[in-house]
Amino acid sequence: MVFMSTIRVYRNSDVLRVVGFIPPGHRHLRLVLVLRDQVVVLHEAAVSAIVRAYVNIVAHPTRRAVEYVRVSLKAEERKPGYAEFQLVESGRGEDEVIGEWCKHLAELCKEGA
Repeated sequence: MVFMSTIRVYRNSDVLRVVGFIPPGHRHLRLVLVLRDQVVVLHEAAVSAIVRAYVNIVAHPTRRAVEYVRVSLKAEERKPGYAEFQLVESGRGEDEVIGEWCKHLAELCKEGA
């Protein structure tokens, strides 16, 4: 579920720093986005989904959209070291995903961003 009041669009100029690190005593990456108005810390699983989405669209000759959704995986269903909650492909079609998000971001989609 998307709460429209929480949607913010950040341009390159709004990103002040990006920091990746593994905290002492941990095995997984944290990615820190220092933005003009807030700091966002993402865990490795979320960063992995972002990278997969990027690669699956940019490196594919025709693909225009992909959506990952949170699922809960039992210990026996996931690889060792993976968290219970993972982001996996939703299976929704590209046009459906693009249509939904163009409605949410109507002005940007009109501009072709």
